[in-house]
Amino acid sequence: MKPSLLRLPLCACVAFALGSLHAAEPAIIAKARAQLGTEAALEAVRSVHYKGTVVAIDPKDPAKQTKSSIEIIAQKPDQQRVLAQSEKAIETTVIDGYEGWQRTQEIGNPKARRFVVFKPEAVKRLRAQAWENLSFFRGSERFGARVEEQGTKTIDGIECIRVAFIYAPTIIFYRYFDPATGRLVQTETEDGGVTREEGERIVNGVRFPERMKMTIKGPGGQNQNVTVHLESIVLNETFPAEIFRMPGPTQQ
Repeated sequence: MKPSLLRLPLCACVAFALGSLHAAEPAIIAKARAQLGTEAALEAVRSVHYKGTVVAIDPKDPAKQTKSSIEIIAQKPDQQRVLAQSEKAIETTVIDGYEGWQRTQEIGNPKARRFVVFKPEAVKRLRAQAWENLSFFRGSERFGARVEEQGTKTIDGIECIRVAFIYAPTIIFYRYFDPATGRLVQTETEDGGVTREEGERIVNGVRFPERMKMTIKGPGGQNQNVTVHLESIVLNETFPAEIFRMPGPTQQ
């Protein structure tokens, strides 16, 4: 996960503008959204709260693996908090609008901690990730992105439609959809990361996966296999601003 370690019509004129915007999107997007839930169910999502477990395989020794607990809170429009805890440390990564920060605390050693304020490029990536967790493939243009249909690619014997969600030359999500059903078959990122979703869980009429299998770049630049098991998914809680706010110097 990076760094370190996804339409509110206020009047008739705005509704018309949004309708024009949606008309220009790749046709597969409407089918992909319909595969996840009704428009009413998708539009009703204000926040997503995941809890689960991350299992990472050592790229140098596949017999070795590490487990961490993970909690992800994403809240519209651009707030996200990720809390990951292993046997050795607790890592908190937060985006709040145009501010982003990360705190790493060694378990059992209060003095061993590190606090980082993210630079603009990292903040932009985190904002994109937060919106991708909430948008269900629509609305990324509001965050400066453009959406392009880019031909096809055969995956698992399916000639999938490739759609690029381009937030910046270094922040791109390539999604591959089954044209027959709209199902998301695979997601890739500009740095070569690959994510496949497995299983199914319906929450408030919205379809989510039970786990995500990812191939990412490990600390040494080698490919590393990581599986995220989503054990709890809750929608539409309201989270206070304080949990996203950058802590003061005495709390860092």
